[in-house]
Amino acid sequence: MKKLSLFILLFVFTGVGAHAQNIIKSLERTVPGQGKVTIHQDPAIEALIGVEHLGAGEQKVIKTSGFRIQAYAGNNTNEAKNEAYKVGLRIKEYFPELTVYTSFNSPRWLCRVGDFQSIEEADAMMRKMKATGVFKEVSIVKDQINIPL
Repeated sequence: MKKLSLFILLFVFTGVGAHAQNIIKSLERTVPGQGKVTIHQDPAIEALIGVEHLGAGEQKVIKTSGFRIQAYAGNNTNEAKNEAYKVGLRIKEYFPELTVYTSFNSPRWLCRVGDFQSIEEADAMMRKMKATGVFKEVSIVKDQINIPL
């Protein structure tokens, strides 16, 4: 009986979500000729069932097609990698509200910023970036963007 209870608790903690509530209820029902299972658990565990937890600093997003501003495109060297990250840091200094995406898309390092649903939004931000005099070679690119929920 203790092994069954431990198994059920382990099952609940593995993230079965809202379906776990139904599983617990179905296990507790009385079926003639099969015995009865009684589950004793802390109410705090029941409160957690069906609740999705995100890690520290994580936010739920929807991925969709949109636009980003490409601030840097280099080759596949360590020097290009360092430059892509430097450009990203420089952008954060001037525009802390923008999300910076530095990645390696073979065969080059890229630094792209923002999550714009329309080309007009991207264009307005690109003009602001160019107006600083620091980011001269910026362009708008179609990309997969993140929309926070």
